Amino acid sequence: MHHGSTRTAEGEQARAWTRVRANLRESAGQRLFDQWLKPMELVEGDERDTVRLAVPTPFAANWVSSHYADRLLLEFRSQLPTVRTVTIETRAPGLAVLTTAESPVPEPTSDAAPSPVSAPAATQGVTAERPPLDPRFTFDRFVADGSNRVALNAAQALAKPGTPRFSPLFLHGGTGMGKTHLMHAIGHAYLAHSPDATVLCMSAERFMFDFVSAMRARDTYAFKMRLRGADLLLIDDLQFIAGKDATQEEFFHTVNEVMAAGKRLVISADRCPQALDGVELRLISRMGMGLIADIKSPEPALRRAVLERRLVDLPGVTIPSSVLDLLADRIGSSIRELEGAFNRVVAYAQLTGERVDVDFAVATLGETLRGAVKRVTIDEIQKLVSQHFDLKALDLVSARRARAVARPRQIAMYLAKRLTTRSLPEIGRKFGGRDHSTVIHAVKRIESLRDLDREVDGAVRVLLRQLEG
Repeated sequence: MHHGSTRTAEGEQARAWTRVRANLRESAGQRLFDQWLKPMELVEGDERDTVRLAVPTPFAANWVSSHYADRLLLEFRSQLPTVRTVTIETRAPGLAVLTTAESPVPEPTSDAAPSPVSAPAATQGVTAERPPLDPRFTFDRFVADGSNRVALNAAQALAKPGTPRFSPLFLHGGTGMGKTHLMHAIGHAYLAHSPDATVLCMSAERFMFDFVSAMRARDTYAFKMRLRGADLLLIDDLQFIAGKDATQEEFFHTVNEVMAAGKRLVISADRCPQALDGVELRLISRMGMGLIADIKSPEPALRRAVLERRLVDLPGVTIPSSVLDLLADRIGSSIRELEGAFNRVVAYAQLTGERVDVDFAVATLGETLRGAVKRVTIDEIQKLVSQHFDLKALDLVSARRARAVARPRQIAMYLAKRLTTRSLPEIGRKFGGRDHSTVIHAVKRIESLRDLDREVDGAVRVLLRQLEG
């Protein structure tokens, strides 16, 4: 029974591999496919959720893992939803290979390739769950303005050769704002001048998963040595280890040892260290010894510049300025969502052969644009803020200066500046005839407090969700 199910799984994987190869040949282009992807072979395995692929050399395993691990996993899962992991390993003598009519054993290639990203030993397999550096995420592709300039400058400084001026670098900002882009760009820039360096990039969830697995196997030594042996360690989405005491303890020791050895450490999260609920104070303090840089919500000018940069990557594609203006004005929640909408418009235009104009964009994006069109009023903001803080609506426009009233008033002004198109004098008038300078002070104060006071930051997050939702 077991052997029968194993043969069935192998047959399914072999058939899926034929289709995946065909898709890769078409999407990657003949030269890239012949050099790197064609030599891959499907290896026998008895697990339905794991696909094993073998390549001739560790160098090729690193390159394929760095550039195609995510793509291979997506391709296999589209054919076989039961697949959870794709491993890329070095072909060893005696490895049982499932050859098909479309996958003859080729001669190993030895052509030069782009510098690979450092990865765990290829002979042990490199899983698609441990994300490699994305080749698209480089400094020259990062569009900057005042909202993310400090974060960009800090990232570039940490990637430079020589003794780092600071470490760790803590990047924080909302989802889809560019934190992961900067982290991967640091990795690429660092490897450019130190190609033999060990760079390790993982999510906090992966850190936690690997640590727990090592504990269960009673073998934490290899886990610790792998992390602490990295010249550059990149940990994404730290908020996910909040409340996990054992993981935090190990993370704290890892941070200490990486810093003590003069190595480089980059951490990202969706909020500043002080606002990370369930994270130990000593870990917050340790991260604060480096540089903390935030990435704010993108202004319309930056959103427009991002779209212009995307167009440069698509020679032959023409998108009128009116459509770029529409997307930049309407989709402001994150750069990721903005780029997703742009990609959708381009893809639909290529599939249908239609000319792109505003009507086409509106018809293509539909709910995405209609959802973004919601107009928030200052009256709505005042009503919601007063309810949240259990105040009378009149308190926000009164002359009362007690902190219990003044802080919610400042939050309401901050939200009015962020979510409405009203000018500063107009906002001031709606808050009891206050001067525009009072509004400026309120906005700056709340921006500052969001980095320092988790209660203020939490209140703003809740109110933003309610108003934007």
